[in-house]
Amino acid sequence: MKKVFGNTTGLRATQIRQIEALYRHRLPPEAAITPDLARELCALSFEIRRQIGFLADRSGNIIFVMVGDHNGIMLPDTSSYRTPPGRLKGLRYIHTHISGEPLTRDDLTDLTLLRLDLIAALTLSDTGTPHEIHLATIVPDPSATVPYQIYPPVPSDNFSLNCQERIADIEAELSRINALYDVAPGVERAILISVTTSSRTKAAASIAELKELARSNQVFVVDAVIQMRKKIDSRFLLGSGKLEELSILAMQKGASLIIFDQELNPSQIKSITDKIDTKVIDRTQLILDIFAQRAQTREGRLQVELAQLKYLMPRLVKRNTALSRLAGGIGGRGPGETKLEVDRRRIRERIARIEKGLKQVKKHRQQQKSRREKKGVPVVSIIGYTNAGKSTLLNTLTKSRVLAESRLFATLDPSSRRMRLPRDAEIIITDTVGFIRDLPKELKVAFRATLEELESADLLLHVIDASNPDYQGQMQAVDTILDDLDLHNIPALRILNKKDRVDGETLAAIVTETGGIAISATHPDTLTPLIKAIEDHVTPPGSDFYSMNPVDEIK
Repeated sequence: MKKVFGNTTGLRATQIRQIEALYRHRLPPEAAITPDLARELCALSFEIRRQIGFLADRSGNIIFVMVGDHNGIMLPDTSSYRTPPGRLKGLRYIHTHISGEPLTRDDLTDLTLLRLDLIAALTLSDTGTPHEIHLATIVPDPSATVPYQIYPPVPSDNFSLNCQERIADIEAELSRINALYDVAPGVERAILISVTTSSRTKAAASIAELKELARSNQVFVVDAVIQMRKKIDSRFLLGSGKLEELSILAMQKGASLIIFDQELNPSQIKSITDKIDTKVIDRTQLILDIFAQRAQTREGRLQVELAQLKYLMPRLVKRNTALSRLAGGIGGRGPGETKLEVDRRRIRERIARIEKGLKQVKKHRQQQKSRREKKGVPVVSIIGYTNAGKSTLLNTLTKSRVLAESRLFATLDPSSRRMRLPRDAEIIITDTVGFIRDLPKELKVAFRATLEELESADLLLHVIDASNPDYQGQMQAVDTILDDLDLHNIPALRILNKKDRVDGETLAAIVTETGGIAISATHPDTLTPLIKAIEDHVTPPGSDFYSMNPVDEIK
């Protein structure tokens, strides 16, 4: 016999067996409930003076039977019944109300957050027989004032609504709305949400960056929501009412993913994914996912995997799809299917192996650094906010072909090239991973071996996207990371890239403000002042220095 969920404390064994017997019933697809099942449900509820309910699938099978208290029922975990974008969950929820009340706010919240096919409440007469049935379904229209439709109560023996047809109509309308978004098959459709106590201007800039991160990860953004709050909710981050709206918006727009701009702690991820049926990730997970796809070298893959596992470890509390996008060292499966403690032990063991591998990488880098120092070759490192044009600048200066695209984190693996200056001196130019505000601490730790390469730099070229309205915020983010890495004492030049996209007056003001050198990395003729400034800052090599082709890569 299947299990009865919920509050069974204090019930007699015979009563529990009678409630378990509800699993034997089978519903016709077009009916919310049959008269026989309604009488049995109400009689049992009347006897124990507690609400009783069940969840049934579209085939008419009763999947869960639950017992609550006098005022409500706690629904069991239904995460195994995944909801495809633009579809309902495929479960209907029928339960009793022993005080004669209509559908409550909690009932309607369950309907909307879980995307149930329908919800119905049976009220009881004074003798424990069915009295009326109160029913509600979701409204797919985004312009509706409320996301549900409550039907007038009718006698339980005179219920005429064809539930199967109504559900088909709702899903047909959802499909029509989803068809408005031209998205390739298999592409995630996401809603972005930022919950903030700062100004709306800062929130808008941050959500715009999150949108670029999503685009960089081939995620199609269907909507973006900003909630301004005086105080962040410690459990859900946003208010419960907003969470309900978000779930309905995801359903109405066929979103398969909700991305939070703020990092969610383990308890918040659990609370949110317990409440809504849409996959949820945060900004950190999105960045980790991008890094997992872009890392090409063994070192890069190890660093990303380490960051993923360290992020995953404290969040390995419950099986849910919030972690299913993480790939790398856990085989792209998400947390997997083994027991919790086994998972944790395996993750700890894998972290230890990766850290050992990265120590070897660090040792190899130190050997490279030692060889360079012996030969007296000055090192110039290009740093800057992601997508500021660092790789493009490296390509133009050294006539090389490092991947350069107009998207965030297009390249992760560091590249080093030789360059001959006009005065016949040679330098090594390195390009590192791009920075971003609030860089996840897991990535800072994992990429320590890569970022330590900056410590040997004689000069830093801080590339700034002068065409970005938030260039000041991006500059500050890079400076903060340099301070965190204790690199602020290394001489640095500010390079104002993309001057061709900024009008002359604005560019002049930015140059005055920052003291930077204006260039366009795609136009070599604009780089002369930069090359001269580099020459003025580096020490020419000794006479025993050998020549090397500018495009040769340092192995």
